[in-house]
Amino acid sequence: MRPDTDGSVDKSALHVITLVSVGAHPTSGRPRRAEQDARAVELGLQLAGDNLHVLHAGDADEPALRGYLGMGLDELHVLSQPIGADALPGLADYIRESGVQLVLTGSQAETGEGSGMLPYLLAEKLGWPLVVGLAEVESISNGSALVLQALPRGQRRRLKVRLPLLATVDNAAPKPRQSAFGPAQRGLLDVEDIEVVIDEISTSAQLSPAKPRPKRLKVIKAKSGADRMKAATAKANGGGGQVLKGVSAQEGAAAILKLLVEEGVVR
Repeated sequence: MRPDTDGSVDKSALHVITLVSVGAHPTSGRPRRAEQDARAVELGLQLAGDNLHVLHAGDADEPALRGYLGMGLDELHVLSQPIGADALPGLADYIRESGVQLVLTGSQAETGEGSGMLPYLLAEKLGWPLVVGLAEVESISNGSALVLQALPRGQRRRLKVRLPLLATVDNAAPKPRQSAFGPAQRGLLDVEDIEVVIDEISTSAQLSPAKPRPKRLKVIKAKSGADRMKAATAKANGGGGQVLKGVSAQEGAAAILKLLVEEGVVR
């Protein structure tokens, strides 16, 4: 983070909370610290130093949480609740009462629902602005933050956002430091019991393996408008097309379905 106009950054005056979850190794599936959440912790350590507050809502007995303590944290605060509970109410109440200025989190969990909706719902419940894809916090002064937002193809966009602020980080954020075994075991898990709110949608839903995404039809790529016009008006070379005129809706639908099956879009 760049220094403010006076040439210094008072990390002790900056209150930052990082939300973390339990991740899963992409190959073995074993519990671990979540990659994006670890990047959020790294960014929080660079911003607030020892003043960073790391928060988790869930099972306090999960050993993978100590992976975050191994990054140099003295303490990790846990809002204890069972599997199937809704983390949103407890997190919102805790953050609202903490007087925090900045909340960092990963963009999507690696376990559980993994919908990526929690940051949006939390920002809406708190009434805070939300920055998606945070890459860097350049400066914080006069009640606002100057940040860099990651865009596709490596682009960056500078934004000035008022505080308090909630931001999600992804792979564009700084790479997290390694987790050391010694500090991970010495760190303290501060567990707090909160009122449990059951997530009825999650508990009543039926889970099934995800299906492969349908194959896209071939799209002609052209660099200029003239090339696109030429491709659109060019005569087809295959000769296998079929022009349908004066057919019923059922016959037209059957022809379209046949084409989609032949192209592999529909199985």
